[in-house]
Amino acid sequence: MSEVKKIATRESYGNALAELGATCPNLVVLDADLAGATKTGIFKKAFPERHIDCGIAEGNMIAVAAGLATTGKVPFASSFAMFAAGRAFEQVRNSVGYPHLNVKIGATHAGISVGEDGATHQCNEDIALMRTIPGMVVLNPSDDVEARAAVKAAYEHDGPVYLRFGRLAVPVINDREDYKFEIGKGVVLREGKDLTIVATGLEVAESLEAAEKLAADGIEAKVINIHTIKPLDEELIVAAAKETGKVVTVEEHSVIGGLGSAVCDALSEKAPTKVLKIGMNDVYGESGPAKVLLEKYGLDATGIYNKIKAWL
Repeated sequence: MSEVKKIATRESYGNALAELGATCPNLVVLDADLAGATKTGIFKKAFPERHIDCGIAEGNMIAVAAGLATTGKVPFASSFAMFAAGRAFEQVRNSVGYPHLNVKIGATHAGISVGEDGATHQCNEDIALMRTIPGMVVLNPSDDVEARAAVKAAYEHDGPVYLRFGRLAVPVINDREDYKFEIGKGVVLREGKDLTIVATGLEVAESLEAAEKLAADGIEAKVINIHTIKPLDEELIVAAAKETGKVVTVEEHSVIGGLGSAVCDALSEKAPTKVLKIGMNDVYGESGPAKVLLEKYGLDATGIYNKIKAWL
């Protein structure tokens, strides 16, 4: 059996921007002195006249992007999630969100899988922050195929979009030929009758593996990939909750304010259901190899399996 291809979604982001740049002359990419890490350097190499390095000044970068959007450009402002969503939150809220400008925020190195960069750079709060901004679309793709599709969908969407990408190479689980990305629509990857696992980002692949482990114990889990956290596919999640009676959310993010909170908001109103939220439990991360950290915090397939088994 051949090994599953793995690629970091930040790589997908850079490649997708370069591909779009060839046919979209109004696309402009901004970076905060991290073109090599965010992979926007791929776009810079192809279209240097449309790449702007704003230096280590993320708030200013967002303000520049907002200005460019008012002239008809479609700017993708890029930095680590901790800086794009955290340090520049005020500018994102007031300069992009409030006037509802057509700015796309490409946030890489999200979650604890940043690894050795440590707790200060491991942003587990960005989804919560971006969800609170009125009119902001929040996308968190699971693999290379989905990440490329998300960049294209963000470009075509009229309004602000926050895109979340990772540093760690993750398995390609979607089919490039058949895959269709639609903002606000979740994807059922596995059918099951005993519980529903709702996952996002790199946790989708881990959840699929956890579901296989559960199946070996006679527990059939439906697995739903939520690449759009806002607007959330409430209809799909509510239907699954009614069908299986139990829901587990899995995210590489704090359990406060992220996917789990969004799902609970929807279910509490439309289909009260028992929910287990798996994520970072109100703690900071720490420095260490990404895979070791995912294992320590129970966010790898085995950790997810063990938590679900204990809960059941």
